[in-house]
Order: sequence, then structure tokens, then C-alpha cells
Amino acid sequence: MTYLRFERSVAYHCAPALVGLKPACLISLSAADYPALPRLAVAYSRRLTERGVRLEVLCQCRRRFLLLVYRPKLLEQCLSSPPVAALLEKAGYPVGGSWAVLLGCLSSRIAAEGDFPHELGLFLGYPPEDVVGFMASGGSGCRLCGEWKVYQDVEGARRQFQKFALCRAALCRRLEQGCSLLSLLGAAERPAA
Repeated sequence: MTYLRFERSVAYHCAPALVGLKPACLISLSAADYPALPRLAVAYSRRLTERGVRLEVLCQCRRRFLLLVYRPKLLEQCLSSPPVAALLEKAGYPVGGSWAVLLGCLSSRIAAEGDFPHELGLFLGYPPEDVVGFMASGGSGCRLCGEWKVYQDVEGARRQFQKFALCRAALCRRLEQGCSLLSLLGAAERPAA
């Protein structure tokens, strides 16, 4: 496993969370390609925590890791907003639970169900009305499909998708120019594997 390949994957899939446009992004990585991913996530988190970013293996099986890249403060704001909190409560999450407790519940649900619970979109910063639209329609009938399936504010979502694409391109371009992900985010250099 090379740091460069890991950093490129994380930058490409998680740029919006890395730069603070979203509270979190989720990436699925092959356990065969990244057998030391849990240790690597902890090492990167240690260096990025002071920059407001964390990496956490949300779930793992023999073949895959689900890596959550998130900003705790943004995640807390997102999960405590009244519409999101109400949807999480309706889905059986503890009322008034901290973001860490809610993440633990989400991780347990993914592991138990072996599938993605629909409320995952709330953790990733998707608009609550689009999460509700997805749940109600089973994923069909959306008005726009991009970073998520959009059921309500199409123009707002288009603007968000464009911001995400621009930050993704900029971050990946800087990696291609030889910068490390940690240096781009203002943290210490790469951790030892």
C-alpha cells in the first residue's frame, strides 16, 4: 500500500469533508489493498484532529472497510439541527445523543444489517428532505442524481455538486503536483505505517 494511493482515494472521495463543505464523507476501500487501514486511519486522525478532521473505520468485513472522513464540529451541528434530530429519533437513535454516540449507533446498524441504513445520508450532510424523499420512494423518482439523489431543491444541489467537484479537482491536482494530503490540510507529515 502506498500513501500516495491512499491519499488520492481519500482526496477524491472525501474532498468536500476535508475542506469543510460537508460534515462527512464515506469511502469503501478494499481490505486486500489496505490491510493496515485501521492503523492508518488512527495515525492520520492524530495528525488531522487539530485541523478539525477525523478518519474512522465505521465498519469492516473480510473484504472491505468503510472509512468515514468527518469534521466533528460540522457533524455535531448537522445532527443537532431540529429536522435531522427528529428524523434520527424517528429512526430509533437516542434523543439528545452526542455525535459520537450517534456515530456508534450508525456503525452498529451498518454492521448488523450489512447494508446502509437510509439515515446514513443525514450523517453525510444530505438535505433531510432528500433523505425523506429517498426513503419514501425507494430511491426512484428523483429530480437530480449526483452526490446524492435530489428530490427537492435541484438548483441548490447543483450548486453544491459544483462546489464539491471544484474542491475535489483542486485537492487532487495538488496531490498530483507532489504535495501530501497532510501538508495540504496544514498538518504534520505522513505517519509511519
